[in-house]
Amino acid sequence: MSTSSRASSAFLLNDSLGYLIRSTHYHFQSLLAARIEPHGITLGMWYFLRVLWEEEGLTQRELSNRVGTMEPTTLEAIRSMEAIGLVRRERDLKDGRKRLVYLTEKGAALEKVLLPLARDLVDDAVTDLNTDEQVELLIMLQKVRGKLARARQRPSSSGKDDVDGDVADRK
Repeated sequence: MSTSSRASSAFLLNDSLGYLIRSTHYHFQSLLAARIEPHGITLGMWYFLRVLWEEEGLTQRELSNRVGTMEPTTLEAIRSMEAIGLVRRERDLKDGRKRLVYLTEKGAALEKVLLPLARDLVDDAVTDLNTDEQVELLIMLQKVRGKLARARQRPSSSGKDDVDGDVADRK
């Protein structure tokens, strides 16, 4: 089979939604890291701060679920952020076994500094899209993410996640 016929029947990287999302995410991460690191914040810390800026008083498990990390990774991040004064942990008054994570003044204040840096990065990334296209892109990505999240929660009997058209195989 010639290279051109293999390529025409193949599933090329630039036709792969999974690859394009992964590659786009990689570029976002690299550029964001360069913008936040001068403020003493790593990408690992960034994801936890983003969640805590929206809602504080979460347990380690809740933070892990929202950020998408394993609990030991979350614990290490919390300890690192505690060490530099970004967060504090307090016992849950309702369940003394749980410790809830809260932002310190320093951690909360970073929102006004760092969030605009991230917003500018996103705005720069979508300058070639008009406003309607930007909204449409967000809606489509939310739909795809929702479909994949639901499929991940209910594996099919075949052992593969049940995503219409087997998206997992197209990556």
